[in-house]
Amino acid sequence: MSTPEISRVLAEMRALATRVQGNAEQPVAGAESFDDLLKRSVDAVNSRQQFADQLAQSFEVGETTDLADVMIARQKASLSFQAMVTVRNRLVEAYKDVWNMPI
Repeated sequence: MSTPEISRVLAEMRALATRVQGNAEQPVAGAESFDDLLKRSVDAVNSRQQFADQLAQSFEVGETTDLADVMIARQKASLSFQAMVTVRNRLVEAYKDVWNMPI
């Protein structure tokens, strides 16, 4: 995720925290919801992986001769997937922490 996306997620989390505390603040105009942001991020990772697969297939059949482009696309797809898994793990961990908080 890029810095602007992280900033939007943090802004939404702050808005939700103030609503929970009773300070019902209206969401920022133009800010997308957390689930939209998450879906868009997952879709971006998926499209990057599909592009890398298509590039690898075209190299295998001889349509593309530049192995470096194929390897770079594979690495980008791998890194974006690892980043997404890390974010997911941290979200699950935060959810468990909140769930286990004493009331």
